[in-house]
Amino acid sequence: MLSDLSLAANLIVFAMAGLVVLFAGTKLTGIADRIADRTGLGEAVTGALLLGAATSLSGTVVSITSALDGYASLAFSNGVGGIAAQTAFLALADLIYRRANLEHAAADLANLFQSTLLILMLLVPLAAYVTPDLSFWAVHPASVVLFVIYLIGAYASVGVRKSPMWRAVHTDETRQDQPEEGVDDEKNRPWLFMPFLGLILLLGGAGWVIAQSAEALSGQLGVSSALVGALMTAVVTSLPELVTTLAAVRRGALQLAVGGIIGGNSFDVLFLTMSDLSYRDGSLYHAIGLADLFWVIVGLSMTAVLLLGLILRERSGPVNIGWESAVMLLIYGSAIGFQAWSG
Repeated sequence: MLSDLSLAANLIVFAMAGLVVLFAGTKLTGIADRIADRTGLGEAVTGALLLGAATSLSGTVVSITSALDGYASLAFSNGVGGIAAQTAFLALADLIYRRANLEHAAADLANLFQSTLLILMLLVPLAAYVTPDLSFWAVHPASVVLFVIYLIGAYASVGVRKSPMWRAVHTDETRQDQPEEGVDDEKNRPWLFMPFLGLILLLGGAGWVIAQSAEALSGQLGVSSALVGALMTAVVTSLPELVTTLAAVRRGALQLAVGGIIGGNSFDVLFLTMSDLSYRDGSLYHAIGLADLFWVIVGLSMTAVLLLGLILRERSGPVNIGWESAVMLLIYGSAIGFQAWSG
């Protein structure tokens, strides 16, 4: 459909859909913060499970649509490329938080748990790629494993919040997760979830348009699907994470900011499960190339650095940014340069 349009027209459609994603993502943060207070789940868990999944919806639609159309590389690289982009956004948020290193101030056990869970999930597609091509009804067992790991992790995240076996040392720069005043007045207002659901549907529609436009742009620009997925669709569909993270930091909802990124990244790995189910020509993991796996390595590296930062809790670093944030930006910038040079 969009392949019949000119290159200029496709770029305009792509940009307009990106603006829709940006708008919907902007509105989600305040609602999610109120839901965190109202449900008692806290910012870190709400960010990881609710906000992370919601802001990832447009990317989910991109990967599923691409897989249905037979674009395995685009479906895969869109998911794993978004993980790297969103982790870099967290480093940018560290720049605007002036009081201390963001990873120090947003100390929360749920974020440590989610980071470790994400590393485990990212290892699964690597294992699937290097093992024999095996699928049942054109679905690789790794896709089922990813889904099971995510469900167990989601259940355990709630338990970590309710019955923590570890607590961060409180310092003057630590920002504690405290419900906002007046939240008790909203306890019996179910309509609080309605605008949230409406924005999710808007993100899904924009994601479908982005997928169709990206498939056309890949051919018109003469670049690989891996490059389009990792550096175009992944970044554009990750804009809600950028906006919600910066908005959460400005609201002082630091655990929500960090949890939204890490939880969104964990949900992004599930793009691979959904893409494998949608890709009908066999195992998705054996229809991709090394260029796609490159972004799995980048995501793993950046997540490991983030986890180290969350554990070390450095108070400050160079130019009002933690050392781990500086390293994450360096890894992401180098990866973009390498992909552009080789792709």
